[in-house]
Amino acid sequence: MIIIAQIILENDKEELLLYLRDNKPGIPFPGHWDLIGGHVEEGETPEQALVREAREELNIELKDFTFFRKYECLEGDAYPNIKYIYSGKINIPIEEITLLEGDHARYFNRDEIPSVKFANILKRIVMDYMAV
Repeated sequence: MIIIAQIILENDKEELLLYLRDNKPGIPFPGHWDLIGGHVEEGETPEQALVREAREELNIELKDFTFFRKYECLEGDAYPNIKYIYSGKINIPIEEITLLEGDHARYFNRDEIPSVKFANILKRIVMDYMAV
């Protein structure tokens, strides 16, 4: 089973940072919004993978984050996986964010989230997070 670690990053205005996946042939869910994170590599913990992915995707050193929930994603994704979802704070202005993977990043306020076109089961995950 593939293991994935992702983080819901939120600023002090309660806006969530998402990034738009590239619209390239061959990648799952092109042109959909996604959370920062990715595959846990062999020998890594989900937490180590999350820190690495934040560095690779946003060029930030993720230090403070909290485990939110584990999701088994057996359908609705490119392949069956287990997602370890974390939450954390980010207060970098959008124009100062350096996205190294994907098309672009954007902050969404909570009212916009229900209409966002998310990759795989992420809408359910983000809605669960906002309900807490």
